[in-house]
Amino acid sequence: CAMASSLRGEVLNLYKNLLYLGREYPKGADYFRSRLKAAFLKNKDVKDPEKIKQLIARGEFVIKELEALYFLRKYRAMKKRYYSDDKE
Repeated sequence: CAMASSLRGEVLNLYKNLLYLGREYPKGADYFRSRLKAAFLKNKDVKDPEKIKQLIARGEFVIKELEALYFLRKYRAMKKRYYSDDKE
């Protein structure tokens, strides 16, 4: 089934991307990895392509959320670095 194998590839890519993003997670990479693994294992028996697509979409949403979180954190750190001098 070509549909299933292309979805499988998407799922694996999603997992890899999330794993990569998890390295900077505030609670630690190990915490993130174990939660990620549990989430993927929980859905490993899902066979319905529509359901799989929904799960992939949820994963992509999580990626966007993580990127936003990291971006904000970097932005705040930079802002602090550049503006803390004014107050002294």
